[in-house]
Amino acid sequence: MLSWRESILENKWKRIVFPLLAFVVLNVVSFMMDPFDSYWMNILEQPIWYLLLDSGITLLFCIIVSEICIYVGNQLNRYIPWKDQPGKRLIIEVTCVIILVWILSFFFSYLFAFTCGSEAIQSDTPEMLRKQAVSEMQWFVLSTIVSLMLVGINTGSFLIRNWKNEAVRAAEMNQYAIEAELRALKLQIDPHFVFNNLSVLSELILEDQKAGHEFAENFSRIYRYILVNSKKDLTSLEEELKFLNAYIKLIKHRFGNRVEFSINVNTDVVTNGIPPLTLQLLVENALKHNKTVKTNPLKIYIYTNAQNELVVENTLAPIGNPLNSSKFGLSNIQDRYALLTLNEPQIIRDEQIFKVILPLIKL
Repeated sequence: MLSWRESILENKWKRIVFPLLAFVVLNVVSFMMDPFDSYWMNILEQPIWYLLLDSGITLLFCIIVSEICIYVGNQLNRYIPWKDQPGKRLIIEVTCVIILVWILSFFFSYLFAFTCGSEAIQSDTPEMLRKQAVSEMQWFVLSTIVSLMLVGINTGSFLIRNWKNEAVRAAEMNQYAIEAELRALKLQIDPHFVFNNLSVLSELILEDQKAGHEFAENFSRIYRYILVNSKKDLTSLEEELKFLNAYIKLIKHRFGNRVEFSINVNTDVVTNGIPPLTLQLLVENALKHNKTVKTNPLKIYIYTNAQNELVVENTLAPIGNPLNSSKFGLSNIQDRYALLTLNEPQIIRDEQIFKVILPLIKL
């Protein structure tokens, strides 16, 4: 729905354009209907006062016709909206406008005759009466054409404006839905991450208080990062790598030499963005689904390729009975990328490696 202010501005625009357009169309169509009429043949010989008076009356007629079209359209918008009964609305609007314009035309045909000195009023000969009938018929046809044109323009502008409003409203609602979905995705944290690290922390406190204190500091640093960045859509790769280094220290406490990391990232791209916790989810995913043994440690490589994309790759050693997965990892990352950019992560797997290629997003 238009606001009161928008409605006033819209009608103000129509009240300027409609009468001028109707005036032009009325005269052009009148000339095309009978270019050899005495009115057009002798128009240049008429005095200025006559042309001004004739044009003024015609313009007044066009103004009133445009007001009729605007008024009828606005009233019917309140009681018979286009979206509810378009066929009924069209018939009623056209009928109302034509009836009102015909009544107006009947009045103005005599106004023209008296003010501009029509021969038909001054004589009742059969020839003059015939000319009068033809002239009045042409006038009614012209007024009908003009009124239908204004109804069409008024209806078209109304429908286009409402279509735009609906499109904007739909886009806003879609944006709200995307933001809500993105917030939900960012709040998804694998509970295994919490339980595993709390279990390690409790063991370290009993065995080595110093190591337990160090572990607790890294753990709190990681959760501080999670709390701060859970409200963000993107974080810089540099910040994500700093977080990953703290996370790796926790992993080393849990797995020791059974997991090896190799990080080789081009410093030129560290200012680009990545969804927060993406690296943690991928690393946790690798640990969850693969064996970690000293004789064959799980190797995780994080590097940038020739296209300046971030690659997270790990060797494959699938465990026999995989842990129950919350399925937040890969699907979470893919869903967040789908909401943030057209470039999707690529997942590559063969018998030896599992690789995820992450596009970096300009901040």
